[in-house]
Amino acid sequence: MRRIPAPTGMFTHSSSSRRPRLTLAVTALAVLALGACGTAKATGDGHRAVRAETVGSRQAGPTLAELQEYIERTCPAPGTPAEPPPSPAPAPPGWEPPADMTEPVVPTAGPEVELDARDWCASNHHEQRIAEALWDLVDPTPTKVRTILNDLGYADERIHDLRQSGATTRFFLDLREHGGKLCLEGSAAGEETVIDKCVAPATGPFTPDDQKR
Repeated sequence: MRRIPAPTGMFTHSSSSRRPRLTLAVTALAVLALGACGTAKATGDGHRAVRAETVGSRQAGPTLAELQEYIERTCPAPGTPAEPPPSPAPAPPGWEPPADMTEPVVPTAGPEVELDARDWCASNHHEQRIAEALWDLVDPTPTKVRTILNDLGYADERIHDLRQSGATTRFFLDLREHGGKLCLEGSAAGEETVIDKCVAPATGPFTPDDQKR
């Protein structure tokens, strides 16, 4: 899993050789931010109180519909193969590996080999958006996390296995579309929040036990 660090600016990304990220262009962000607001409506005094406490200043930003439109315009077409991991550089002539050196394991399952290029591209945007909304969350209970996800536009039927473990609330988010397999696995824990890709079956119901990390 990758921990996304607390932001120093809007939608900044950390880099990783294992999972390269795509950053929203500044000009695109300016377009997405126009008219942006949370899509979920308050349904009662209790919900409004939770929403005010948990969302706060992070409410501003592109809506889910605007983000999805941006993904449609800029990400590869569904089914486009993802770039394979780079091959290791050949060893110099005469070089002997250390006796305790272990060969890197080439993944045969999981996001690296099962998600297509569109899923990777879309996931980068969803991961950053969700992580930024959860960074400042104090006492991330399942109710507060669900409220934030709803305000970001993710419907309850896409949120699964929302449960608290100590000071962390874990959840899965079903983001499958266009025949893709994308899901996200999240751990909401303030600045220790982790949002990572996972793989869901292409068809059928979403079952958390079936996800591949």
